[in-house]
Amino acid sequence: MAIHKLPTRSEVPENLTWDLSTIFKNDSDFEAAVAALKQALPALEQYNQPFKTADQLVITIEQVLTLFRQLETVYVYASMKNDQDTTNTTYQGYQAQVDALAADVSAAAAFLEPAILEIPVDQLTDWQTNEPALKSYQHFIQTITDSREHVLSGQEEALIAAAGDIFGAASQTFSVLDNSDIQFPDVVDETGQTHQLSNGLYSQLLQSTDRQVRQDVFEALYSTYDQFKNTFATTLATEIKGHNYLAQVHHYDSARQAALAPKAIPESVYTTLVDQVNQHLPLLHRYVKLRQKQLALPQLHMYDLYTPLLGKPALSYTYPQAQTTAREALAVLGPEYTPIVDQIFDQRQIDVVENKGKRSGAYSGGAYDTNPFILLNWQDDLNNLYTLVHETGHSVHSYLTRHNQPYVYGDYPIFVAEIASTTNENLLTEYLLKTQKDPKVQAYLLNYYLDGFKGTVFRQTQFAEFEHYIHDAAANGTPLTADFMSTYYADLNARYYGDAVAKDPQIALEWARIPHFYMNYYVYQYATGFAAATTLADQITTNQPGALDNYLTYLKNGSASYPIETMQKAGVDMTNADYLERAFDVFEQRLDQLEALLADM
Repeated sequence: MAIHKLPTRSEVPENLTWDLSTIFKNDSDFEAAVAALKQALPALEQYNQPFKTADQLVITIEQVLTLFRQLETVYVYASMKNDQDTTNTTYQGYQAQVDALAADVSAAAAFLEPAILEIPVDQLTDWQTNEPALKSYQHFIQTITDSREHVLSGQEEALIAAAGDIFGAASQTFSVLDNSDIQFPDVVDETGQTHQLSNGLYSQLLQSTDRQVRQDVFEALYSTYDQFKNTFATTLATEIKGHNYLAQVHHYDSARQAALAPKAIPESVYTTLVDQVNQHLPLLHRYVKLRQKQLALPQLHMYDLYTPLLGKPALSYTYPQAQTTAREALAVLGPEYTPIVDQIFDQRQIDVVENKGKRSGAYSGGAYDTNPFILLNWQDDLNNLYTLVHETGHSVHSYLTRHNQPYVYGDYPIFVAEIASTTNENLLTEYLLKTQKDPKVQAYLLNYYLDGFKGTVFRQTQFAEFEHYIHDAAANGTPLTADFMSTYYADLNARYYGDAVAKDPQIALEWARIPHFYMNYYVYQYATGFAAATTLADQITTNQPGALDNYLTYLKNGSASYPIETMQKAGVDMTNADYLERAFDVFEQRLDQLEALLADM
């Protein structure tokens, strides 16, 4: 039997590689740009003084932004060169260089925000009123001054910054324990082969069609976490204490308020999400019961939730076929959007196939002054088609933002980033459901969507609910012991999945293995983003008046306004429940369709 060997980087056909010479013609030009940036850094020190005039403030902001703009370009070139072949020592060196340079630029520019906060409020208001050049920086300045009452003295902030490694130690310890030190037992797959279990293999084997394999890996994984549950409880409790402490000393009411405030996200966005998901849990219970019926099981266990309901359909896409399908699916986004897709696809802005040493996974990258680029590791399947439209969504978002906003607003926050990419996924699902006539393929696509919704909206909100509960408990003096967290998590999980799923005692320990609990109110954004994307795609495909224009306005907005205002421009008000209710309507419609198809099969 022939062994498939990965090509080396030099063996990959040029048309399947990205063209980074559009950033720098060659490595020498990159090295010259790095040298010039290093040389320019010391000159920034002359601006590190109290602001006396509006003109002085404008010039300083422009100097700082110019350095970051130059840094972005060299950083993107180095990191992408390194990602295309991580075995190349030249590009390893480039990556190390720009990492160090990024730290140097950040340190050199660190004076700017404190200096702006030292300007008396009346003085700053007067400057913004009377200095035209400051108007374009109004929102940028607002993002700094909005935190004025939560910023401590320079000396106090310096002390906290110096303790950054200490505040990060719990997360780092969790990562080392979870990824390196913990040793899982051997397990046997459906072919009879023995493997040492890992977190990655666990996710894979939980999809096995052999129920005994699923049960064995589930029990093996959690028996291992059970041995270390008190250590994991200690790392998580320490992390949560850190969040609460930093919120308290910066005069916030809670860690959640502190986490959401920098992007002006009202806490009601979080509570509305949790409330709406809880109101719609009967839909999840119904979907889980459909799984139980389809798998013909007397009762589901937690290890039955990921095995495919249906065998994989005969859907295979070569890369050119995937491009054609993606163009057709995204055509609904109109004549302003689709030429950008064509440019990305046709002008070597995608690094397509796997090669030795290439970074795994997929991403969209680039800088303000470069094209958007996409890294893929292509396989001829449906998942990769979805990945292509997902990353294209990010890249077109970046393109439209950079071509419609000045550099200061030429990026976008995480809260809105995933909405553009996930909207594309929803548009692809809608397109495939219309064009694929085979009931088995349609059922597979519907299940694919419903599983994505379950994993992103329901599951991430479950995590968000747990995260807020333990922050509150710790703030009120409750020790976050393993038993305390496990008891709550078991009850929470039972509420989310309902009576169709057995109350497996092992799942009570799931909190111990979730890295996002160390990311301080981060996971809720997955759920809000997926729900917003579902709503936007529905508005676009049903030709709602103004839907497409509103969507393009959002894509062009960058960070020129706070995320909630940006999404209001898109036609989604995330401060009320309407967008969530609409997303659940789409979920229910597709669940109805799947139930009907399965009944006829």
